[in-house]
Amino acid sequence: MFHQHRLELKRWAVTFLSNHKTLFSFLWMLAFASVFLWQRRNFDELLAFKRPPLMPIPKLRPVSFNITDFGAVGDGVTDNTVAFERAVAAIAKVSKKGGGQLNVPPGFWLTCPFNLTSHFTLFLAHDAVILGVDDEKKWPLMPPLPSYGYGREHPGPRYGSLIHGQNLKDVVITGHNGTIDGQGQTWWKKYRQKLLNHTRGPLVQIMWSSDIIISNITLRNSPFWTLHPYDCKNVTIRNVTILAPVLEAPNTDGIDPDSCEDMVIEDCYISVGDDGIAIKSGWDQYGIAYGRPSKNILIRNLVVRSMVSAGVSIGSEMSGGVSNVTVENVLIWSSRRAVRIKTAPGRGGYVRHITYRNLTFDEVRVGIVIKTDYNEHPDEDYDPKALPIIEDISFTSIHGQGVRVPVRIHGSEDIPIKNITFRDISIGISYKKKRIFQCAYVQGRVIGTIFPAPCENLDLYDENGKLVRPSSSQNITDIDYNI
Repeated sequence: MFHQHRLELKRWAVTFLSNHKTLFSFLWMLAFASVFLWQRRNFDELLAFKRPPLMPIPKLRPVSFNITDFGAVGDGVTDNTVAFERAVAAIAKVSKKGGGQLNVPPGFWLTCPFNLTSHFTLFLAHDAVILGVDDEKKWPLMPPLPSYGYGREHPGPRYGSLIHGQNLKDVVITGHNGTIDGQGQTWWKKYRQKLLNHTRGPLVQIMWSSDIIISNITLRNSPFWTLHPYDCKNVTIRNVTILAPVLEAPNTDGIDPDSCEDMVIEDCYISVGDDGIAIKSGWDQYGIAYGRPSKNILIRNLVVRSMVSAGVSIGSEMSGGVSNVTVENVLIWSSRRAVRIKTAPGRGGYVRHITYRNLTFDEVRVGIVIKTDYNEHPDEDYDPKALPIIEDISFTSIHGQGVRVPVRIHGSEDIPIKNITFRDISIGISYKKKRIFQCAYVQGRVIGTIFPAPCENLDLYDENGKLVRPSSSQNITDIDYNI
């Protein structure tokens, strides 16, 4: 009986496999199942390895308006300021019922600066462009920021932002990658010609607010800093493209978290004429008195370019303190500097508990920079004895190519850099004539083998945490700004 079953099974298999269509279908299903199982396993492993924190989902608004409901015309010529103001006022009236959404359809919607309201969603359709008027006479003047005490470029008042908000809650700016364009070319030209009497305004500025989401839009050609959250909590910036010419677009920082707390910046592309991201918290004695730190900030999954300044900066205005910042999974390409911390005597404050990991530098002049003599001050009343503290900084898994100076840590006798750690560093260099891992007044450690060879200021440990070579002197100075 068993022998007969074997013969029948063999006969069935031969018949099945002799049919080419059946064989092809069987192999195709087998391959598909294998790939599906492989992808499912790897996807599950990826989720287990890095599961992003749950973020609040924007609420669907009970009321929705179209900007054309208020008489707006998207021809790039008509001034739609009144239409935007009426739309915001209409949504403010329903804020207690969950707020409203303002839809901006395709077109070019010229406007002067306008204010947002709470429980508000601004939704920009694909091919929708909000254009800022380029006549500074139509931009309102505002007092200087209390933590700066100065307009940053001029004493006294400063220009407001194109899209502005204060003391708000639950604001969403999103869309199908629509654009907010500040038409900054006129501003940049007048700034270079010294024809402006007040500090230029940001493109988007939200102050003293919470629960802010900015996603799936493009911001471009800001007159000054592009996106400036000031003293805000619970801010998410995701899938945002920020663009300005990489040359001759002065001070067009991408994102400037300023005295902000609990913030995520992720999945963005930034190419601008100054710092891609610059974390701030006030300027000298004004920032010390204001006393609001920037803290608990996660920056990840970015591509950044800055030919004038740095991809990701902390400072130099950091007088309220900066702490608990993580920068990970970032590519910085074709830039002057990659990541930088900058401060000076007179700032006070601190920069501590900063983690950099999984960074890639591609064609960058200087990779890692800590600078303690960035001597720009609002006025002569700052206290030169207000010395900042820089400590507990770690760099892990930093790689790259075409970098002229991979590391430049310039502490000073008054502002030493404390407890800095380097691990898994391999940066291909484009300049080999002199030592290019530069240090001054820095205390810390190197774990394992890194390239290029570290400076002698740092203790050397093996991968198991065993001390191999203590530093010869933490005060050795080997800084050469000519390289």
